[in-house]
Amino acid sequence: MAEEPSSSAEEEEAKKLRAVRQVEFYFADSNLPFDKFMWTLHTANPEHWVPVKTVASFKRMREFQALGDAWVAEALRKSEELEVDEAGENVRRRTEVQPPKGQFERSIYAKGFGKEEPGLQKKLEEFFDKYGKTNAVRMRRVDGTKEFKGSVFVEFADFKSVNAFLNADPKPTWNGEELLIMSKEAYCDMKIKEKGLTGKAADLRKQNIAGSGRKGFNAFKEMAEQEKGKKGKGNDEPKGKPDVYLEFLGNRILVHEEDGGSVKPEDVPAVKGASLKFEGAGEDVSFDEIKGTLKERFARAPFVKYTKGESSGLVGFDKVLTDDDIAYVREKLKTLSLKEVTWSVPDEETERAFQLERAASAAKRALSFAQNRDSRGGGRGGRGGRGGRGGRGGRGGRGGGRGGARSGGDRNAEKAAAAGGDGAAGSEQSGEKRKRAVEPDGGPNMGIRGQAVPTIGSSKKAKTEGDAAS
Repeated sequence: MAEEPSSSAEEEEAKKLRAVRQVEFYFADSNLPFDKFMWTLHTANPEHWVPVKTVASFKRMREFQALGDAWVAEALRKSEELEVDEAGENVRRRTEVQPPKGQFERSIYAKGFGKEEPGLQKKLEEFFDKYGKTNAVRMRRVDGTKEFKGSVFVEFADFKSVNAFLNADPKPTWNGEELLIMSKEAYCDMKIKEKGLTGKAADLRKQNIAGSGRKGFNAFKEMAEQEKGKKGKGNDEPKGKPDVYLEFLGNRILVHEEDGGSVKPEDVPAVKGASLKFEGAGEDVSFDEIKGTLKERFARAPFVKYTKGESSGLVGFDKVLTDDDIAYVREKLKTLSLKEVTWSVPDEETERAFQLERAASAAKRALSFAQNRDSRGGGRGGRGGRGGRGGRGGRGGRGGGRGGARSGGDRNAEKAAAAGGDGAAGSEQSGEKRKRAVEPDGGPNMGIRGQAVPTIGSSKKAKTEGDAAS
Protein backbone atom coordinates (compact mmCIF):
# COMPACT_ATOMS: atom_id res chain seq x y z
CA MET A 1 0.00 0.00 0.00
CA ALA A 2 2.86 2.35 0.80
CA GLU A 3 4.18 2.08 -2.78
CA GLU A 4 0.92 3.21 -4.40
CA PRO A 5 1.44 6.98 -3.89
CA SER A 6 4.93 6.70 -5.39
CA SER A 7 3.63 4.73 -8.36
CA SER A 8 0.81 7.21 -8.88
CA ALA A 9 3.26 10.11 -8.75
CA GLU A 10 5.45 8.45 -11.38
CA GLU A 11 2.48 7.94 -13.67
CA GLU A 12 1.53 11.60 -13.24
CA GLU A 13 5.05 12.73 -14.14
CA ALA A 14 5.11 10.43 -17.16
CA LYS A 15 1.79 11.87 -18.32
CA LYS A 16 3.06 15.43 -17.95
CA LEU A 17 6.17 14.53 -19.93
CA ARG A 18 4.01 13.20 -22.77
CA ALA A 19 2.00 16.43 -22.79
CA VAL A 20 5.19 18.49 -22.89
CA ARG A 21 6.66 16.45 -25.74
CA GLN A 22 3.48 16.81 -27.79
CA VAL A 23 3.28 20.59 -27.39
CA GLU A 24 7.01 20.91 -28.05
CA PHE A 25 6.38 19.14 -31.35
CA TYR A 26 3.71 21.69 -32.30
CA PHE A 27 6.22 24.53 -31.71
CA ALA A 28 9.30 22.74 -33.11
CA ASP A 29 11.30 24.00 -36.11
CA SER A 30 10.32 20.82 -37.95
CA ASN A 31 6.59 21.58 -37.62
CA LEU A 32 5.72 25.19 -36.73
CA PRO A 33 6.92 26.89 -39.97
CA PHE A 34 5.15 24.27 -42.10
CA ASP A 35 1.82 24.17 -40.24
CA LYS A 36 -0.29 27.10 -41.46
CA PHE A 37 -2.68 27.04 -38.51
CA MET A 38 0.11 26.88 -35.89
CA TRP A 39 2.04 29.61 -37.69
CA THR A 40 -1.05 31.82 -37.75
CA LEU A 41 -1.39 31.34 -34.00
CA HIS A 42 2.30 32.02 -33.49
CA THR A 43 2.17 35.31 -35.41
CA ALA A 44 -1.26 36.51 -34.23
CA ASN A 45 0.30 38.08 -31.14
CA PRO A 46 3.32 40.44 -31.41
CA GLU A 47 5.03 38.60 -28.55
CA HIS A 48 4.17 35.21 -30.07
CA TRP A 49 2.05 34.00 -27.18
CA VAL A 50 -0.42 31.24 -28.02
CA PRO A 51 -3.38 30.42 -25.72
CA VAL A 52 -2.84 27.23 -23.73
CA LYS A 53 -6.54 26.40 -24.06
CA THR A 54 -6.21 26.43 -27.87
CA VAL A 55 -3.24 24.08 -27.89
CA ALA A 56 -4.91 21.84 -25.29
CA SER A 57 -7.91 21.42 -27.59
CA PHE A 58 -5.91 19.77 -30.39
CA LYS A 59 -6.77 16.20 -31.36
CA ARG A 60 -3.56 14.66 -30.06
CA MET A 61 -4.04 16.36 -26.69
CA ARG A 62 -7.30 14.49 -25.98
CA GLU A 63 -5.59 12.36 -23.36
CA PHE A 64 -5.09 15.44 -21.18
CA GLN A 65 -8.26 17.44 -21.87
CA ALA A 66 -10.18 16.04 -18.91
CA LEU A 67 -7.40 17.30 -16.61
CA GLY A 68 -8.03 20.91 -17.59
CA ASP A 69 -6.03 23.75 -19.13
CA ALA A 70 -4.38 24.61 -15.81
CA TRP A 71 -2.90 21.11 -15.61
CA VAL A 72 -1.51 21.45 -19.14
CA ALA A 73 -0.02 24.87 -18.31
CA GLU A 74 1.61 23.48 -15.19
CA ALA A 75 3.09 20.58 -17.17
CA LEU A 76 4.48 22.97 -19.79
CA ARG A 77 6.42 24.87 -17.12
CA LYS A 78 8.75 21.86 -17.05
CA SER A 79 9.72 22.37 -20.70
CA GLU A 80 13.16 23.70 -21.55
CA GLU A 81 12.01 24.76 -25.01
CA LEU A 82 8.74 26.51 -24.10
CA GLU A 83 7.69 29.09 -21.53
CA VAL A 84 4.33 29.84 -19.94
CA ASP A 85 3.24 33.33 -18.86
CA GLU A 86 2.64 34.21 -15.20
CA ALA A 87 -1.12 33.76 -15.48
CA GLY A 88 -0.69 30.29 -16.96
CA GLU A 89 -2.85 31.23 -19.93
CA ASN A 90 -0.36 31.45 -22.82
CA VAL A 91 2.67 29.55 -24.07
CA ARG A 92 5.44 30.34 -26.57
CA ARG A 93 8.89 29.26 -27.74
CA ARG A 94 11.97 30.41 -25.86
CA THR A 95 14.03 30.81 -29.03
CA GLU A 96 13.60 32.16 -32.54
CA VAL A 97 12.29 29.87 -35.27
CA GLN A 98 15.12 28.55 -37.43
CA PRO A 99 15.01 26.72 -40.78
CA PRO A 100 15.48 23.03 -39.93
CA LYS A 101 18.74 21.55 -41.18
CA GLY A 102 19.64 17.96 -41.87
CA GLN A 103 16.06 16.64 -41.66
CA PHE A 104 16.58 14.24 -44.55
CA GLU A 105 19.86 12.90 -43.20
CA ARG A 106 18.39 12.46 -39.71
CA SER A 107 15.35 10.55 -40.93
CA ILE A 108 14.76 6.80 -41.23
CA TYR A 109 12.22 4.50 -42.84
CA ALA A 110 10.72 1.53 -41.00
CA LYS A 111 8.09 -0.98 -42.16
CA GLY A 112 6.28 -3.86 -40.47
CA PHE A 113 3.82 -2.25 -38.05
CA GLY A 114 0.74 -4.05 -39.33
CA LYS A 115 -2.72 -2.54 -39.44
CA GLU A 116 -3.68 0.61 -37.61
CA GLU A 117 -5.31 0.31 -34.22
CA PRO A 118 -6.42 2.89 -31.63
CA GLY A 119 -3.47 4.52 -29.90
CA LEU A 120 -0.92 3.36 -32.49
CA GLN A 121 0.62 6.83 -32.94
CA LYS A 122 1.39 7.01 -29.23
CA LYS A 123 2.84 3.49 -29.20
CA LEU A 124 5.06 4.28 -32.16
CA GLU A 125 6.40 7.42 -30.53
CA GLU A 126 7.20 5.50 -27.34
CA PHE A 127 8.86 2.75 -29.42
CA PHE A 128 11.22 5.10 -31.25
CA ASP A 129 11.92 7.20 -28.16
CA LYS A 130 13.82 4.19 -26.79
CA TYR A 131 16.55 4.89 -29.36
CA GLY A 132 16.77 8.65 -28.86
CA LYS A 133 14.77 11.85 -29.00
CA THR A 134 12.49 12.15 -32.04
CA ASN A 135 11.28 15.32 -33.69
CA ALA A 136 8.49 13.61 -35.62
CA VAL A 137 7.02 10.14 -36.22
CA ARG A 138 4.93 10.26 -39.38
CA MET A 139 2.63 7.35 -40.23
CA ARG A 140 2.54 6.81 -43.99
CA ARG A 141 -0.91 6.44 -45.57
CA VAL A 142 -2.41 5.27 -48.85
CA ASP A 143 -3.42 8.08 -51.12
CA GLY A 144 -7.18 8.62 -51.17
CA THR A 145 -8.24 6.03 -48.58
CA LYS A 146 -5.83 7.26 -45.87
CA GLU A 147 -5.25 3.64 -44.88
CA PHE A 148 -2.06 3.13 -42.86
CA LYS A 149 0.68 1.55 -44.99
CA GLY A 150 2.31 -0.16 -42.04
CA SER A 151 5.40 2.02 -42.43
CA VAL A 152 6.69 5.29 -41.00
CA PHE A 153 9.21 8.04 -41.56
CA VAL A 154 10.91 9.09 -38.33
CA GLU A 155 13.00 12.20 -37.88
CA PHE A 156 15.43 11.91 -34.99
CA ALA A 157 16.81 14.96 -33.22
CA ASP A 158 20.47 13.96 -33.76
CA PHE A 159 22.65 11.57 -35.75
CA LYS A 160 23.58 9.61 -32.63
CA SER A 161 19.97 8.47 -32.31
CA VAL A 162 19.81 7.59 -36.03
CA ASN A 163 22.85 5.36 -35.71
CA ALA A 164 21.52 3.83 -32.49
CA PHE A 165 18.36 2.74 -34.29
CA LEU A 166 19.87 1.58 -37.60
CA ASN A 167 22.70 -0.33 -35.88
CA ALA A 168 20.68 -1.70 -32.98
CA ASP A 169 21.58 -5.24 -31.86
CA PRO A 170 19.28 -7.10 -31.76
CA LYS A 171 17.48 -5.44 -34.67
CA PRO A 172 14.26 -3.54 -33.86
CA THR A 173 11.13 -5.71 -33.81
CA TRP A 174 7.39 -5.06 -33.56
CA ASN A 175 5.12 -7.69 -32.02
CA GLY A 176 7.96 -10.19 -32.31
CA GLU A 177 8.57 -9.57 -36.03
CA GLU A 178 11.76 -7.97 -37.30
CA LEU A 179 11.22 -4.60 -38.98
CA LEU A 180 12.50 -3.56 -42.40
CA ILE A 181 14.62 -0.51 -41.60
CA MET A 182 16.89 1.82 -43.54
CA SER A 183 17.83 5.49 -43.78
CA LYS A 184 15.37 7.70 -45.63
CA GLU A 185 18.06 8.29 -48.26
CA ALA A 186 18.42 4.53 -48.81
CA TYR A 187 14.64 4.23 -49.11
CA CYS A 188 14.63 7.04 -51.67
CA ASP A 189 17.33 5.33 -53.76
CA MET A 190 15.44 2.03 -53.56
CA LYS A 191 12.19 3.55 -54.90
CA ILE A 192 14.02 5.34 -57.73
CA LYS A 193 15.62 2.05 -58.77
CA GLU A 194 12.27 0.22 -58.58
CA LYS A 195 10.64 2.80 -60.84
CA GLY A 196 13.56 2.73 -63.26
CA LEU A 197 14.00 6.50 -63.03
CA THR A 198 17.11 8.29 -64.23
CA GLY A 199 18.33 11.82 -64.78
CA LYS A 200 15.97 14.67 -63.99
CA ALA A 201 13.04 12.36 -63.23
CA ALA A 202 15.14 10.66 -60.55
CA ASP A 203 16.23 14.02 -59.13
CA LEU A 204 12.63 15.23 -58.92
CA ARG A 205 11.53 12.04 -57.16
CA LYS A 206 14.36 12.33 -54.66
CA GLN A 207 13.55 15.96 -53.93
CA ASN A 208 9.93 14.98 -53.40
CA ILE A 209 10.69 12.18 -50.92
CA ALA A 210 13.39 14.24 -49.22
CA GLY A 211 10.91 17.00 -48.38
CA SER A 212 9.71 17.88 -44.90
CA GLY A 213 6.47 15.99 -45.44
CA ARG A 214 4.51 19.22 -45.82
CA LYS A 215 4.21 20.19 -49.47
CA GLY A 216 2.05 23.24 -48.93
CA PHE A 217 2.65 26.10 -46.52
CA ASN A 218 6.22 27.22 -45.83
CA ALA A 219 6.65 30.23 -43.51
CA PHE A 220 10.25 30.84 -44.59
CA LYS A 221 9.21 31.12 -48.22
CA GLU A 222 6.32 33.40 -47.28
CA MET A 223 8.63 35.71 -45.31
CA ALA A 224 11.19 35.78 -48.14
CA GLU A 225 8.52 36.83 -50.64
CA GLN A 226 7.25 39.54 -48.27
CA GLU A 227 10.78 40.87 -47.82
CA LYS A 228 11.30 40.87 -51.58
CA GLY A 229 8.10 42.87 -51.98
CA LYS A 230 9.22 45.45 -49.41
CA LYS A 231 12.55 45.97 -51.14
CA GLY A 232 10.80 46.44 -54.47
CA LYS A 233 8.68 49.34 -53.21
CA GLY A 234 10.08 52.84 -53.65
CA ASN A 235 12.92 51.62 -55.82
CA ASP A 236 13.54 54.12 -58.63
CA GLU A 237 15.95 51.85 -60.49
CA PRO A 238 14.77 50.50 -63.84
CA LYS A 239 12.64 47.44 -63.36
CA GLY A 240 13.83 44.10 -64.70
CA LYS A 241 11.73 41.54 -66.46
CA PRO A 242 8.44 40.81 -64.70
CA ASP A 243 8.17 37.46 -62.95
CA VAL A 244 6.36 34.71 -64.79
CA TYR A 245 3.84 32.68 -62.83
CA LEU A 246 2.09 29.41 -63.53
CA GLU A 247 -1.41 28.54 -62.34
CA PHE A 248 -1.23 24.86 -61.42
CA LEU A 249 -3.90 22.87 -59.58
CA GLY A 250 -5.20 25.90 -57.73
CA ASN A 251 -1.80 27.38 -56.85
CA ARG A 252 0.23 30.23 -58.34
CA ILE A 253 3.82 29.08 -58.84
CA LEU A 254 6.85 31.20 -59.72
CA VAL A 255 8.60 30.09 -62.92
CA HIS A 256 12.42 30.27 -62.88
CA GLU A 257 14.54 30.77 -66.00
CA GLU A 258 16.87 27.81 -65.32
CA ASP A 259 16.63 24.97 -67.88
CA GLY A 260 14.47 27.10 -70.13
CA GLY A 261 11.73 27.32 -67.51
CA SER A 262 11.50 25.41 -64.25
CA VAL A 263 9.73 25.32 -60.90
CA LYS A 264 10.93 24.32 -57.46
CA PRO A 265 9.45 20.98 -56.37
CA GLU A 266 8.53 22.39 -52.97
CA ASP A 267 6.39 25.03 -54.70
CA VAL A 268 4.33 22.43 -56.55
CA PRO A 269 1.22 21.43 -54.57
CA ALA A 270 0.80 17.74 -53.76
CA VAL A 271 -2.81 17.29 -54.84
CA LYS A 272 -3.95 13.70 -54.39
CA GLY A 273 -6.59 12.13 -56.58
CA ALA A 274 -6.24 14.39 -59.63
CA SER A 275 -4.80 11.70 -61.92
CA LEU A 276 -5.79 8.35 -63.43
CA LYS A 277 -3.70 5.55 -64.90
CA PHE A 278 -4.79 3.36 -67.81
CA GLU A 279 -3.35 -0.09 -68.59
CA GLY A 280 -3.88 -2.62 -71.38
CA ALA A 281 -4.16 -0.16 -74.26
CA GLY A 282 -3.10 -0.76 -77.84
CA GLU A 283 0.26 0.44 -79.06
CA ASP A 284 -0.98 3.57 -80.82
CA VAL A 285 -3.31 5.47 -78.51
CA SER A 286 -4.80 8.64 -79.98
CA PHE A 287 -4.85 11.69 -77.73
CA ASP A 288 -8.08 12.79 -79.38
CA GLU A 289 -9.61 9.48 -78.36
CA ILE A 290 -9.12 10.45 -74.72
CA LYS A 291 -9.53 14.20 -74.83
CA GLY A 292 -12.44 14.24 -77.27
CA THR A 293 -14.41 11.78 -75.16
CA LEU A 294 -13.77 13.51 -71.85
CA LYS A 295 -14.49 17.06 -72.99
CA GLU A 296 -18.19 16.42 -72.48
CA ARG A 297 -17.58 15.94 -68.76
CA PHE A 298 -14.57 18.11 -67.98
CA ALA A 299 -14.46 21.82 -68.79
CA ARG A 300 -10.71 21.76 -69.39
CA ALA A 301 -8.91 19.20 -71.47
CA PRO A 302 -7.03 16.63 -69.40
CA PHE A 303 -3.26 16.30 -69.54
CA VAL A 304 -2.16 13.03 -71.18
CA LYS A 305 1.21 11.33 -70.79
CA TYR A 306 1.72 8.41 -73.12
CA THR A 307 4.67 6.90 -75.01
CA LYS A 308 3.88 5.37 -78.38
CA GLY A 309 4.23 1.60 -78.26
CA GLU A 310 3.41 1.36 -74.55
CA SER A 311 0.22 -0.15 -73.15
CA SER A 312 -0.19 2.24 -70.23
CA GLY A 313 -0.22 5.96 -69.56
CA LEU A 314 -1.34 8.69 -67.19
CA VAL A 315 -4.07 11.29 -67.47
CA GLY A 316 -3.94 14.41 -65.29
CA PHE A 317 -6.91 16.62 -64.49
CA ASP A 318 -7.21 20.16 -63.13
CA LYS A 319 -9.10 19.06 -60.02
CA VAL A 320 -9.51 16.21 -57.57
CA LEU A 321 -11.73 13.57 -59.14
CA THR A 322 -14.96 12.46 -57.50
CA ASP A 323 -16.15 8.86 -57.55
CA ASP A 324 -18.65 9.88 -60.24
CA ASP A 325 -15.85 11.38 -62.35
CA ILE A 326 -13.84 8.15 -62.16
CA ALA A 327 -16.92 6.07 -62.99
CA TYR A 328 -17.56 8.29 -66.02
CA VAL A 329 -14.03 7.80 -67.36
CA ARG A 330 -14.26 4.02 -66.91
CA GLU A 331 -17.63 3.88 -68.63
CA LYS A 332 -16.81 6.14 -71.58
CA LEU A 333 -13.26 4.90 -72.21
CA LYS A 334 -13.53 1.13 -71.91
CA THR A 335 -11.12 0.69 -74.81
CA LEU A 336 -8.15 2.59 -76.16
CA SER A 337 -6.68 1.82 -79.57
CA LEU A 338 -9.23 -1.03 -79.88
CA LYS A 339 -8.10 -2.80 -76.72
CA GLU A 340 -9.92 -3.04 -73.40
CA VAL A 341 -8.25 -1.00 -70.67
CA THR A 342 -8.43 -0.77 -66.90
CA TRP A 343 -8.45 2.56 -65.08
CA SER A 344 -7.04 3.09 -61.59
CA VAL A 345 -5.85 5.82 -59.25
CA PRO A 346 -2.02 5.83 -59.31
CA ASP A 347 -0.14 5.38 -56.07
CA GLU A 348 0.93 8.49 -54.19
CA GLU A 349 4.54 8.49 -55.37
CA THR A 350 3.64 7.92 -59.03
CA GLU A 351 1.10 10.74 -58.96
CA ARG A 352 3.51 13.08 -57.23
CA ALA A 353 6.22 12.43 -59.82
CA PHE A 354 3.64 12.94 -62.59
CA GLN A 355 2.56 16.28 -61.12
CA LEU A 356 6.16 17.45 -60.85
CA GLU A 357 6.72 16.50 -64.47
CA ARG A 358 3.52 18.29 -65.53
CA ALA A 359 4.54 21.42 -63.66
CA ALA A 360 8.08 21.35 -65.09
CA SER A 361 6.83 21.09 -68.67
CA ALA A 362 4.14 23.71 -68.13
CA ALA A 363 6.82 26.05 -66.73
CA LYS A 364 8.84 25.78 -69.94
CA ARG A 365 5.73 26.57 -71.95
CA ALA A 366 4.86 29.57 -69.76
CA LEU A 367 8.37 31.02 -70.00
CA SER A 368 8.40 30.50 -73.76
CA PHE A 369 5.12 32.41 -74.09
CA ALA A 370 6.48 35.27 -71.99
CA GLN A 371 9.77 35.48 -73.91
CA ASN A 372 8.03 35.44 -77.29
CA ARG A 373 5.76 38.22 -76.14
CA ASP A 374 8.67 40.37 -74.96
CA SER A 375 10.82 39.79 -78.05
CA ARG A 376 8.14 40.42 -80.69
CA GLY A 377 6.33 43.37 -79.18
CA GLY A 378 3.66 43.12 -81.89
CA GLY A 379 1.77 40.72 -84.10
CA ARG A 380 0.84 40.17 -87.68
CA GLY A 381 0.17 42.98 -90.08
CA GLY A 382 2.91 45.57 -89.84
CA ARG A 383 2.18 48.74 -91.71
CA GLY A 384 -1.24 48.35 -93.18
CA GLY A 385 -1.51 44.85 -91.77
CA ARG A 386 -4.55 42.79 -92.48
CA GLY A 387 -7.09 45.00 -94.18
CA GLY A 388 -4.56 47.53 -95.44
CA ARG A 389 -4.10 51.14 -94.46
CA GLY A 390 -6.61 52.06 -91.83
CA GLY A 391 -8.00 48.53 -91.93
CA ARG A 392 -7.89 45.79 -89.33
CA GLY A 393 -4.38 45.98 -87.97
CA GLY A 394 -3.35 48.84 -90.25
CA ARG A 395 -2.30 52.36 -89.35
CA GLY A 396 -5.15 53.88 -87.46
CA GLY A 397 -6.79 50.49 -87.17
CA ARG A 398 -6.86 47.92 -84.37
CA GLY A 399 -3.33 47.53 -83.08
CA GLY A 400 -1.74 50.57 -84.70
CA GLY A 401 0.87 50.79 -87.41
CA ARG A 402 4.24 49.18 -88.00
CA GLY A 403 4.67 46.25 -85.61
CA GLY A 404 1.44 47.04 -83.87
CA ALA A 405 -1.06 45.04 -85.82
CA ARG A 406 -3.73 42.87 -84.30
CA SER A 407 -1.74 40.57 -82.06
CA GLY A 408 -4.30 38.10 -80.82
CA GLY A 409 -1.74 35.31 -80.77
CA ASP A 410 0.60 37.27 -78.55
CA ARG A 411 -2.16 38.46 -76.27
CA ASN A 412 -3.29 34.89 -75.84
CA ALA A 413 0.26 33.88 -75.09
CA GLU A 414 0.53 36.57 -72.46
CA LYS A 415 -2.67 35.44 -70.82
CA ALA A 416 -1.53 31.84 -70.85
CA ALA A 417 1.81 32.71 -69.28
CA ALA A 418 0.39 35.00 -66.65
CA ALA A 419 -2.83 33.22 -65.78
CA GLY A 420 -2.23 29.62 -66.74
CA GLY A 421 -4.79 29.35 -69.50
CA ASP A 422 -5.11 26.23 -71.56
CA GLY A 423 -3.21 27.49 -74.61
CA ALA A 424 -2.54 24.45 -76.76
CA ALA A 425 -3.74 20.95 -76.02
CA GLY A 426 -2.37 19.80 -72.67
CA SER A 427 -0.70 16.56 -73.68
CA GLU A 428 2.62 15.14 -74.75
CA GLN A 429 3.71 12.06 -76.62
CA SER A 430 7.29 10.90 -76.06
CA GLY A 431 9.42 10.87 -79.19
CA GLU A 432 7.26 13.44 -80.99
CA LYS A 433 7.63 17.20 -81.06
CA ARG A 434 4.54 18.07 -79.08
CA LYS A 435 4.52 20.83 -76.48
CA ARG A 436 2.49 20.76 -73.32
CA ALA A 437 0.06 23.47 -72.43
CA VAL A 438 0.29 25.76 -69.47
CA GLU A 439 -1.65 23.96 -66.77
CA PRO A 440 -5.16 25.25 -66.08
CA ASP A 441 -6.31 26.44 -62.71
CA GLY A 442 -8.16 24.06 -60.42
CA GLY A 443 -7.69 21.79 -57.44
CA PRO A 444 -9.37 20.82 -54.21
CA ASN A 445 -10.87 23.10 -51.65
CA MET A 446 -8.19 23.84 -49.16
CA GLY A 447 -8.42 25.28 -45.67
CA ILE A 448 -6.67 25.34 -42.38
CA ARG A 449 -7.16 23.29 -39.26
CA GLY A 450 -9.21 24.69 -36.40
CA GLN A 451 -11.40 27.70 -35.96
CA ALA A 452 -10.72 31.41 -36.05
CA VAL A 453 -7.45 32.53 -34.53
CA PRO A 454 -8.02 34.00 -31.07
CA THR A 455 -6.91 37.55 -30.30
CA ILE A 456 -4.41 37.76 -27.46
CA GLY A 457 -3.40 40.81 -25.51
CA SER A 458 0.17 41.53 -24.48
CA SER A 459 1.62 39.24 -21.83
CA LYS A 460 1.64 40.43 -18.24
CA LYS A 461 5.32 39.51 -18.09
CA ALA A 462 7.44 41.88 -20.19
CA LYS A 463 10.08 40.06 -22.19
CA THR A 464 13.37 41.67 -23.14
CA GLU A 465 15.54 38.76 -24.20
CA GLY A 466 15.03 35.50 -26.06
CA ASP A 467 11.75 36.56 -27.67
CA ALA A 468 10.66 34.30 -30.49
CA ALA A 469 10.64 36.07 -33.81
CA SER A 470 8.82 35.14 -36.92
